[in-house]
Amino acid sequence: MRHTVPAGMDRKEAEAYQRLDPARLPRHIAIIMDGNGRWARRRHMPRVAGHRAGVAAVRSTVETAARIGIPALTLYAFSEENWRKRPRTEVDFLMRLLCRFLKAEIKTLNDNNIRLEYIGRKHELPESVQREMEFARDATSTNRGMVLTLALNYSARSEIVDAFRSMAQAAAQNGGLEHLEVSEQLISEHLYTRGLPDPDLVVRTSGEMRLSNFLLWQLAYAEIYVTQTLWPDFRGVQLLEGIEEFQKRERRYGGLGNDHEHAPIRTHVEAKR
Repeated sequence: MRHTVPAGMDRKEAEAYQRLDPARLPRHIAIIMDGNGRWARRRHMPRVAGHRAGVAAVRSTVETAARIGIPALTLYAFSEENWRKRPRTEVDFLMRLLCRFLKAEIKTLNDNNIRLEYIGRKHELPESVQREMEFARDATSTNRGMVLTLALNYSARSEIVDAFRSMAQAAAQNGGLEHLEVSEQLISEHLYTRGLPDPDLVVRTSGEMRLSNFLLWQLAYAEIYVTQTLWPDFRGVQLLEGIEEFQKRERRYGGLGNDHEHAPIRTHVEAKR
C-alpha cells in the first residue's frame, strides 16, 4: 500500500520510504558513526577531511529521521576513549568542528522542530565547547518534535558507574543505603538517557561488528544493523534502508517467535537424529 511521502525527500529517499510501514517505525534509533578515517585515507586525504565530510552525513540523516517522524535519534559523536587514543591535533579539530556544527545547525534544527540534548561527561569538555552546547540546546529547547541526542565524551561503562553513584547519593540523603532497593527501573531512571525510550535499532557504519562501549544497558534488545557504508557517505536513504531491514525482523525479547508457537518440544537426543 502506497502512502504519502514526507516533503523534502529526494527520489531515492521517496522510493525507500514507500517500502516502509509508517506504523512500525522505531521509536529510537542509535547510530555509531564510523569510517571517517578510512574515507579520508582512500582519497589520500588527512583524517580531519573525513570528519569534515561527516557533517553532511549528520545533516542528511537527522533531517530524514525528523521528516518521517522518528521520536528519538542518538548519535555517537565522541567517546571517552577518543581523548586517549586520538592525536591531540585531531581532538582539537573535532572540538572546533563540533562548535561550528552547533552554531550552523540551530536554524535547521528549529526548522525541523528538533530538540537537541547531550549525554556523556559533558563537564570534562573544554569550557568553550560547553558554552556552545548549552547555547544550542537552549535555542532548540521549545521544539516538540524529534529529540536529537549527541553522545559526547561518552562511555557506557562510565554511564553505569555514574548511575550507581547517583543512586547511592540519593539513598544517603533519604534514609541511608540500607533502604536502597536496586531494580532495573531504578537504574534506568539514573542513566543519562532517562526520559528516552531504549533504542529499537542501532546502526553501525563501515562494517565493524562491535558496540564500542555505546549504550550497553539500553541496547539489550535493540536490533543491530551493520552497513559497509562509511559514515561520510551515509545519507537519509541509507537510514531508510536500515529501517526497512528492521521491519523485516521479528522481535522476540527472549520469547519464542510465531514459527515456534505450536512446535513440539524436542529432547536433546531427538535433536541429534
